Amino acid sequence: MQRQHLGTQISDFFKSKSLLSILIIVNVGVWLLSLLFPLVDYLYARPVGTMSEAWMNWLALSSEWSALLYRPWTLLTYMFLHAGFWHIFFNMLMLYYGGILCCRYLNGRRFGWIYFLSGIGGALLYLLVYNLFPVGEMHVSTLVGASAAVLGVFVAVATYVPRHEVQFWLIRTFSIQLKWVALALVVIDLLSIPASNAGGHIAHIGGALIGFAFVYVMRKNIQGPKKRKKFKIKKNPKSSSSAPGRERPLSDEEYNRRRANDQKRIDAILDKISKSGYDHLTKEEKDFLFKKS
Repeated sequence: MQRQHLGTQISDFFKSKSLLSILIIVNVGVWLLSLLFPLVDYLYARPVGTMSEAWMNWLALSSEWSALLYRPWTLLTYMFLHAGFWHIFFNMLMLYYGGILCCRYLNGRRFGWIYFLSGIGGALLYLLVYNLFPVGEMHVSTLVGASAAVLGVFVAVATYVPRHEVQFWLIRTFSIQLKWVALALVVIDLLSIPASNAGGHIAHIGGALIGFAFVYVMRKNIQGPKKRKKFKIKKNPKSSSSAPGRERPLSDEEYNRRRANDQKRIDAILDKISKSGYDHLTKEEKDFLFKKS
């Protein structure tokens, strides 16, 4: 029953045709397509790796500025290339969980902006480091993978709902706040730069910075779903007399009952905004919230 339920959830997710599901499908599809390259090389009697090399030269991001001038699209296309099974597996797993949280708390439109801006931000930091510091003179590097975009999404969610708890299993199940998970990932990337895959770790930092900056600016300039003012019901405008055509003044008991019911409904609407975003409210809910504010 549990497997069937999980299978149904996965099926419903991909049938939703959300941006998150489309990104996962495209990433996996591109990787599966790359597995056919050795077959193409074989059929055309070319050295193994010829097709893969051409693919990488055309779509991966080079650390040389001059290459970007001729292939500016690589700022985006590098995000859809992966170096192997485990590379794409962990990226897509993290994208799925981080994307679900991002769409829930920040909505799908913001998720898209965060994803692509973080990917581009990671690419730009990678280019800056390799062209401003002597390390870039040692060799030409190539950047592939969605990791910078994925980490940007994860850090954005952790910045927006830092106390949201996620569960891990290590000997026993335990919970940890999202902000500590994001911080640990960023610190690991920083410490890993001198060890291996320096370009990838630098790009991760760039993506994380964009994810953090996006939420910081959004909170400062736009009233997001979680940063909202407290809605309070106006006090009972009691009157000792009623003008013709107006409702009679409410008794204290009637007024308190109505106020309690209105406050319950406001709390339910605010919870809905927190989970799905303001855009998912019905017109009647928006009007009610506006009226009671």
